[in-house]
Amino acid sequence: MSDPSNPHGVSQQEAEDAVRLLLRWAGDDPAREGLIDTPKRVAKAYRDWFSGYESDPAEFLLRTFEEVGGYDQMVVLRDIQFESHCEHHLAPIIGRAHVGYMPTNRVVGISKLARVVDGFARRLQVQEKLTAQIAHCIQETLQPAGVAVVIDASHECMTTRGVHKRGVSMVTSQMLGSFRDDARTRMEFLQFIGLQGGHH
Repeated sequence: MSDPSNPHGVSQQEAEDAVRLLLRWAGDDPAREGLIDTPKRVAKAYRDWFSGYESDPAEFLLRTFEEVGGYDQMVVLRDIQFESHCEHHLAPIIGRAHVGYMPTNRVVGISKLARVVDGFARRLQVQEKLTAQIAHCIQETLQPAGVAVVIDASHECMTTRGVHKRGVSMVTSQMLGSFRDDARTRMEFLQFIGLQGGHH
């Protein structure tokens, strides 16, 4: 019988032991007072940071509303703040996602769009993949006329190590359906999120 608290075959104790090993490797003593509870805290933090593996973001979009009075214009949710972690260094990615779609005959509660962003962000990521995952999930589940996703984020693997460049953000976009095919629709979305002409 599987242990629901241990879905990946790694026990809490094994996770904490791994943290202790890293603390020793970094040059500190995991048995000293300030670090004695750190392995437990780190394991708990990992459960939160990577909780996206425990859900299917598409499920957030299953409850839709069809009584929209014939509304068929763009729906845009701006400035969805998120935290993720890069899969190359486990360093934080902190940013904002802007999500838009062109409904056909149904819409979804706006909080569900934010939950989709969080569902994919709370996994090990690269920003390009995160952007595409969000867009394709919305397109495949809601079947709208089009989906647009723009993400603007800073990567601490670049700001706190390596080239140490602060104040730099990366912008990625994924346009599907009408947003890809119709320049006017795409421009309207970029105006809504304040990126017309490439300016924030």
